Amino acid sequence: MAKEAVGEGIGLRWRRQLHRARLGVRKAAVDYFRGGVSDWAGLAVLVAAVPLLAYVSVVTPAWCPPSALVLPILAGGLLLRPASLLLLYTASAVALIAESATLGPYREGPARVTPGTVLEVTAVALTGLVIAQFRSRVGVPWRGGHTMLFDLRERIRVQSRLPRLPGGWHAEMSLRPAGGQSFSGDFVVATRSSGGRVLEAVLTDVSGKGMDAASRSLLLSGAFGGLLGSLPPHSFLPAANGYLLRQNWEEGFATSVHLVLDLESGDYELLSAGHPPGVQLHAGSGVWEQICAEGPLLGVYDGAEFHGVKGTLRAGDVLMLFTDGLVETAEREISEGVDRLIGEADRFVATGFRGAAWRLIEAVAKDVNDDRALLIVSRTHRAS
Repeated sequence: MAKEAVGEGIGLRWRRQLHRARLGVRKAAVDYFRGGVSDWAGLAVLVAAVPLLAYVSVVTPAWCPPSALVLPILAGGLLLRPASLLLLYTASAVALIAESATLGPYREGPARVTPGTVLEVTAVALTGLVIAQFRSRVGVPWRGGHTMLFDLRERIRVQSRLPRLPGGWHAEMSLRPAGGQSFSGDFVVATRSSGGRVLEAVLTDVSGKGMDAASRSLLLSGAFGGLLGSLPPHSFLPAANGYLLRQNWEEGFATSVHLVLDLESGDYELLSAGHPPGVQLHAGSGVWEQICAEGPLLGVYDGAEFHGVKGTLRAGDVLMLFTDGLVETAEREISEGVDRLIGEADRFVATGFRGAAWRLIEAVAKDVNDDRALLIVSRTHRAS
């Protein structure tokens, strides 16, 4: 019994050590591919693979030709820094010379080191060096680039979330980037101010689309989110305009619409900076009305003035704000696009507008190669 207990204890310790080692290897791999550790480990593995490939090429050249050396060179171009890459290239050159000396002149048979093999390996090496130098200038390791892009996308999504509204109100937004990408030049920032009584929402369309506008969209959404609710409503667009002017971007303009809605009375004011008009459904009459506020584009000139238009959302009323990608194309003017949007929105009057934003974009501008955004605010019943 004692021997069995000792054996079980030893086996348990070995399993624990194996488990710790497995966790350590997994953590090291995760840290490496996120760019959190030195690339010496990757360099050691790739340099060790070079003589192994050279040996296999000499033994079985039909299955592993000398050109197989491009595999560690290609991996090194994606994973290593330029300085480490030069060490890998030196090891590969030595291996190529050794293969050539062992296999003999390339004219004496197949699977030899030919001038084409040397050119192929050299071309891949130069390509890898260019890629490594580009990554070094950017300062983001290749293995961490996807993590950075994922984090960028999630930050944009978090900043575009709408605050929770009290009973009797519903708000939702849908965003569809151009070309099915994950990044968009359209964004929404929203907050509740005045002790939660007022909803402020800003829908912005940055010049450009998709990936081209993603960096500017992230920067502006963060800045606008900091300004929103911190300034009086009529000071927001002038402050946003001044911020854009200070960036000195070559393509530095944007359109924006600012909604200030009193959640108790239903009164609202809409201020626009060169943005398409909003549309409001008056439930009592069933009529859709365009809400047109006046103001210049953001980032064009200093001292711009923005004049708002006021209205009221009563029980059953709906207000829709959108970017021009939803209603305007090369073949369709804005007025035609707005009419089509209203026609599709009429289908939701009887059933309600919950979940309608995404479906309206699908119905109106599914295949449009532009960023599309739609914000819907509806009053389901009068607050008690």
